[in-house]
Amino acid sequence: MNTSLHLLTRYLLVTLFLIPCSLCVHTAFAQSTGTISGIVVDSVTRKPLMEASISLMLAKDSSLVSFGITDGDGKFVFSKIAEGQYRVLVTYVGYRSRVKRVAITPNDHTADAGTIDIVAQSQTLMEVSVQGEKAPIAVKGDTLEFNAGSFKTRPNAQVEELLKKLPGVEVDRDGAIKAQGQTVTKVLVDGKPFFGNDPKMATRNLPADIIDKVQLFDQSSEQSAFSGVDDGDREKTINITTKRDKRKGTFGQQSLAAGPKPGDDARYSARLSLNQFNNGRQISMLGMANNINQQGFTTQDLGLGNSFGGAGQGQGGGGGSNVVRGGAGGGSFGGGNQVGSSAITSSWAGGINYRDGWGKKIDVVSSYNISNTNTLTDQSSHRVNVIPSAGSATPTRSDAGFIRDQTNGSDNTNTNNRFNLRFDYRLDTLTTIRVIPSLSWLSSSYNNHSEATTKTSEGVMANTSQTNYNSTGNGFTGSNQLLFMRKFRKKGRTFSVNWSISANNQDNEGFNKSLNQYNGAFNGASTSLTTGIITRDTVTGITTQTIDQRNNQQTRSMTNTINVSYTEPLSLRQTLEFHYNLSDNHNTSNRAVNDFNRTTSQYDLPNTLLSNNFINDYVTNRGGLTWQTRRLKYTYAFGVDAQQASLNSDNLSNRDRSVNKSFSNILPNALFTYNFGKQRTLRFNYRTRMNAPSVSQLQEVPINTNPLNIQLGNSNLQPEYSHNLTLNFNRFDAATFRNLFVFISGSRTDNKIVNSTTFAPNGAQTTRPVNTNGYYTVNGSLVWGQPVKFGTQKTNLNLSTNLTYNKGQSFVNNQPNEAKNFLIGQGVRLSSNFSEKLDLNIGGNINLQSAKYSLQPQQNTTFLNQTATLDIFYQLPLRFTFSTDVYYNHYGGSSASYNQSYTLWNATLSRQLFKQNQGEIRFQAFDLLNQNQSIVRNVTDTYTEEVRSRVLNRYFMISFVYNIRRFNAGTTPPSDPFQQRTRGQGNFQRGQGGGGFRRNE
Repeated sequence: MNTSLHLLTRYLLVTLFLIPCSLCVHTAFAQSTGTISGIVVDSVTRKPLMEASISLMLAKDSSLVSFGITDGDGKFVFSKIAEGQYRVLVTYVGYRSRVKRVAITPNDHTADAGTIDIVAQSQTLMEVSVQGEKAPIAVKGDTLEFNAGSFKTRPNAQVEELLKKLPGVEVDRDGAIKAQGQTVTKVLVDGKPFFGNDPKMATRNLPADIIDKVQLFDQSSEQSAFSGVDDGDREKTINITTKRDKRKGTFGQQSLAAGPKPGDDARYSARLSLNQFNNGRQISMLGMANNINQQGFTTQDLGLGNSFGGAGQGQGGGGGSNVVRGGAGGGSFGGGNQVGSSAITSSWAGGINYRDGWGKKIDVVSSYNISNTNTLTDQSSHRVNVIPSAGSATPTRSDAGFIRDQTNGSDNTNTNNRFNLRFDYRLDTLTTIRVIPSLSWLSSSYNNHSEATTKTSEGVMANTSQTNYNSTGNGFTGSNQLLFMRKFRKKGRTFSVNWSISANNQDNEGFNKSLNQYNGAFNGASTSLTTGIITRDTVTGITTQTIDQRNNQQTRSMTNTINVSYTEPLSLRQTLEFHYNLSDNHNTSNRAVNDFNRTTSQYDLPNTLLSNNFINDYVTNRGGLTWQTRRLKYTYAFGVDAQQASLNSDNLSNRDRSVNKSFSNILPNALFTYNFGKQRTLRFNYRTRMNAPSVSQLQEVPINTNPLNIQLGNSNLQPEYSHNLTLNFNRFDAATFRNLFVFISGSRTDNKIVNSTTFAPNGAQTTRPVNTNGYYTVNGSLVWGQPVKFGTQKTNLNLSTNLTYNKGQSFVNNQPNEAKNFLIGQGVRLSSNFSEKLDLNIGGNINLQSAKYSLQPQQNTTFLNQTATLDIFYQLPLRFTFSTDVYYNHYGGSSASYNQSYTLWNATLSRQLFKQNQGEIRFQAFDLLNQNQSIVRNVTDTYTEEVRSRVLNRYFMISFVYNIRRFNAGTTPPSDPFQQRTRGQGNFQRGQGGGGFRRNE
């Protein structure tokens, strides 16, 4: 049966691949081709214009066909152009855009656009709004700008679908975005946040057809963007700007879906999106509910109820791990979030986003949203430990390790409220005050049951465990940033103060009930730390441990940071910045554990061994200067800081464990940027940082939530000192659409905090953080893309290469264990709009991963993971559409038992309704082959593990979707901050102020 199923899967994949390819070949042979040529000149001087941008677009929908630039004589030629009506768009800096229509007919395969004269803006555009067309891609300083209208998407598509079409941009099945090989952490809408800093709120809830431009850049910190002196803190950011005629009106999408699931609860999904834009004022409301793992937002602050480890899989060593994951958690309908590839999630959420300008001095952006998620986990795992004895350099047969089989089920519910605000107040033309508060409230409940059996490598039972852990918790996290920014009359002289405060309060109550049996005496470093009722059967030699405890954990943290910056221009090109930073991080943790009293039937027996009251303060004073030079083609900066830090830890439960330490460090930094031209940029950045240990790492109190894996803190930990080096190279050829993005980063960390794991003879273990040196990591990515032609059809080809290497050291049974992890991956993606009816996307990835350990060569392993994706959209007659996506995953290792593969196949048949096609009815099928699964392979310095989880399998749904599109395309008033009005050659560009936009005239 399995063999037949695999053959059917392969046949379907081959068929789905060959159908569009055959259509492409058919189209190539069925249509004849021709050439389009012309010359571009100045309207007054009649001189040819070199390097003018020429865009060839279909006349019916303005979708991009080809792109090029004029040569030294102002000439351009497009060859192999299929028959049809076209528009030739000419753009040139300082000139007004011009369009000319041409055609390739059966009788005339050569179209001459003739001499196209364009008019300089300075001659005619004084005080006139520019309405010219834009080139598909433009490079503006450090910003790469895409014209959304040049990248065609499917009907009623969301922004996420548009991003998948852009060169150098990747969107995975979970909605995570990568651009130029780096993760996008922020998506702005018209230069401002949209529902805080959650990228998915914009990409999955705004329609693509209202988008005018997509801008890609590295956003500096708020203070750095204002001062103009780069501090090295940058976030990969996307800004999506809306069309001018879509900034006044109401739009949104509503959908309702339901369907049966044999042997399970019925599947349902409902979504609501409603937006009311009135130029500068924007109000957006979102709502959703489903039980198919879909979320239009990024899950945050989850796991409070499980914040102490639960009774699950436990943790491995800190010397590096190798993880291979497979499986998809939920349906892909409507761009839903594939949350929890190892679980089944039901969720509901709602929120509102508000943006407006209050007069000429105040700008406000705020949002509130509430979400509730319920995650069910049902897992089974098989773990193999290879453990050396304490003092043994290599494992022998007598200490070869343990084999553990475990089942684990949990039910986790979280309710989260989030509020975000950004308030800008301009006191005058030189002074601005910015306030950015963010608040979050979380309540959580967690229930976990696990059963585990551990045997020696000879098959002898070492221990068994049955654990039930239940907890409830409440938490609050809040932060506020107050930024005062002042410019002076002297250009380049600035003063700014950034005061940020953050607080985190958590309260958790948990009940731990566990029955553990050990073969032999109750001994060993780890198990001696736990308490409970201990009994020993002298006949069988089995020791039984019964734990019934209640734990209450209160954690409080407060961080105040003040950063002062003053910049003084030394010349037109050179700037000197003086800065000072004061940070005070205060943490308290109070953990009280009580054993169950059978006499009173209450938890009134204090367990002093597991209880602790802990206070920690980490204060840093850091001051320094940065010297920056800006030239036309390059920028460089050098800086040095001196930092003095004090770490004071006080164990109130044991005064003998108080720790008072101070650290002094010199922290250098450097930056170099070189612009080879408008299309090539090289960036080099070197930074040093100090990272303090967390409260949980410092607190020396045993955490026995998982009795077989006791977690300990270490009050003697020192802060980590890291050196970080990054290099970026970007190249985009506007004439050929070729793009190349290279990213390389490397780091070395001294006093790296890693795990030290000790195993008892009965299989129980204790994990404790320690400091060690010799940690190195290197990451690299290369993304290359260009258009290619198959016959007359143009396809975008993107290749991506990823490389990761890290070397670290941990400790197993007090022996140092050096770990070396290596990963290299190659990806390919082809995307093409073959016609108005057919859209095709094909992709694949191959990842080779390996892990090697000096202490336990038996743990050395190599994995090969292969994935393939196919996504097809086809417009059928009578307003029907068909779309399907296929995801194939195969991975394996040196052992045949680890070779696994599966195929996830989804399909949707839709029928558009009403005059404007604003309605749609869909029949959707998820996991048609019923193969969806989740298999995770974990490899660490102490074990190799395979974890299998229950996930969503085949189901069907019928849904109704309705789109609202009501816009008033009237004239935008001059007070609108987005009014693109120019004087002479003035234009809008990304400027200082942390993500805002300014006009340069």
